[in-house]
Amino acid sequence: MSRFLARLSSGPPIVADGGMGALVASAAPRLRVPEEANLVAPEVVVSVHVGYIRAGAELIETNTFGANRAKLAARYLDDDTARINSEGVKLAREAREVSGADVLIAGAIGPLGEGAIVVDRGAVYAEQAEALQARGVDLFMVETFYELEELETAIAAVRSVSSLPVVALLSFDADGETAGGVGAAEAAARMAELGVAACGANHGSGPQAALTALAAMGDSGLPLAALPNLGLASRWGNRIVYPHADVEYFGDFAAQARDLGARIVGGCCGTTPVQIAAIREALREERPVAQPIFTPEPSRGPRGLSHPEESRFAEALRERRFAATVEINPPKGGSVEGLLELCRALRDSGKVEFLDVTDNYTARARMNPMMAAAAIEQQVGIETIPHLTPRDSSVMGLESILLGAHAAGLRNVLAITGDPPDVGDYPGARGVYEVDSIGLCRLLQRMNEGESFAGKALDAPTSFFYGVAVNPTADDLDEELRRFERKVEAGARFAITQSLFDLAFLDEFERRLGGWPVPVLLGVFYVTSYPLALRLHNEVPGIVVPEPVRERFRAAGADAAQVGFEVARELIAEARSRVAGIEVIAPFKAPLAALDLLPEPQPAQEPVPTAPRTESSARRTSGRGTP
Repeated sequence: MSRFLARLSSGPPIVADGGMGALVASAAPRLRVPEEANLVAPEVVVSVHVGYIRAGAELIETNTFGANRAKLAARYLDDDTARINSEGVKLAREAREVSGADVLIAGAIGPLGEGAIVVDRGAVYAEQAEALQARGVDLFMVETFYELEELETAIAAVRSVSSLPVVALLSFDADGETAGGVGAAEAAARMAELGVAACGANHGSGPQAALTALAAMGDSGLPLAALPNLGLASRWGNRIVYPHADVEYFGDFAAQARDLGARIVGGCCGTTPVQIAAIREALREERPVAQPIFTPEPSRGPRGLSHPEESRFAEALRERRFAATVEINPPKGGSVEGLLELCRALRDSGKVEFLDVTDNYTARARMNPMMAAAAIEQQVGIETIPHLTPRDSSVMGLESILLGAHAAGLRNVLAITGDPPDVGDYPGARGVYEVDSIGLCRLLQRMNEGESFAGKALDAPTSFFYGVAVNPTADDLDEELRRFERKVEAGARFAITQSLFDLAFLDEFERRLGGWPVPVLLGVFYVTSYPLALRLHNEVPGIVVPEPVRERFRAAGADAAQVGFEVARELIAEARSRVAGIEVIAPFKAPLAALDLLPEPQPAQEPVPTAPRTESSARRTSGRGTP
């Protein structure tokens, strides 16, 4: 049995060290990464180690947390990968000799980092582990992983080059879940299957989060470890700062961690020898918990599905009323008065029941469509279908927007991919695009089921009625069919087509699809000039204006606007038996002209039976952007 395993199984819990990176970086400025200090400021690294040993640490970690080739390459240090790791072990051994304490040395291995482009992640971890073992570590501390799958990859890689014990640590939030939505109990069960020496929590949001995770890991049968951050970090100018936790607080944390089964207790970011000394005193004196800092919460039970209140738009489609919506653009300024005045005029016509609100179409910044839609619904009383694109927000930002929209009473959403930002007012800019419209549908689907995109429970499920764009005139129709099916698989409940000028495209798409699985609205563009028809056909992705239609506009000359009206009315009349409704894109700066095209409200028909659903992403540009 290794020296570490023998110690792990007997005596009081092992006292580990605290955060290395911040202390090393503060003592050796201008480092590209803290691990560079192993080469350029070795005396600083030894001093930090000795400080932790004198505070009572029995286990110290090498200054190699981020010393993998992928991370070092970002700072042009990848050629020194083996040397940085080897020196990291050498300096820890020197600190052991200087202090005269027979401490254990753990080879620290962290994740590759966000955005790392690596073909073989396992090879990167194996390279680091091999360098650490060659210099003489007692064990490996594979730590601060946010994804269980990546942790498993790292463990397998370490095992491929070494038989030394592995301690596996994940980072958990206050609810005891990883960033990927994996609960602590599930993670510990998986670690037990892999046969690691110990598992637990490190980094995270502080001691309480670590204790929450430990409480859930107790049934795994593994020795547990807790090495949390000092608390939540914040930014002060260019500095990252941590709260000033009382020493007694960390002592109570250590005592409570021990009572929950922890066999290794230490710290991570923000902790110093002061906190480690408090841990040592609490564990060596077998001190009882003076003030519990964590109380297990009762189980919340299974997550429930939403029982949505039906939107009027959803009701109209279900009852097979021919639904008509007019596309409008939010204002470019900070006032909604002009927008509300327009909406009141559309409402008072008696023809408009729904309005869809664009999201920075053509990549030009306007008021957020959810906020504009909420103002319309609350002050005008017309139900809206706001568009939402993942171009401008991360997944977290999209969830935040949607939760606020739901609280404001919005229920309908059109999920689109959106125009690239460099086609508008932001040349050279890149969109966020953590997901596309298919991923946005999945996000909405999960929120309706009561969880976030990462799989974490929401306080209450949402009840969005969401749809997607579809383009029957796409250049690659096979790809468009595939993406549309994927959108419907992700729960889309309706679709709006790209602007069409010939229903033959619609019929062919439906034929190849085998029938529409969800209600579909026809996109109708009210074209008023021959140059506009030419531009739509030649310059706007995804729109086809057939040659006979273009010729009608050309021959009309000054009467082209009348021809545009006739073309749109003909399409609407022809489509009534084929589609569930229409979306009218009015002439530029003349939204009230859409009223001339809208039919009178129709009575309800027999409800449409629910069809099996499948998922897609289409290209919508005119007023919508890329779907």
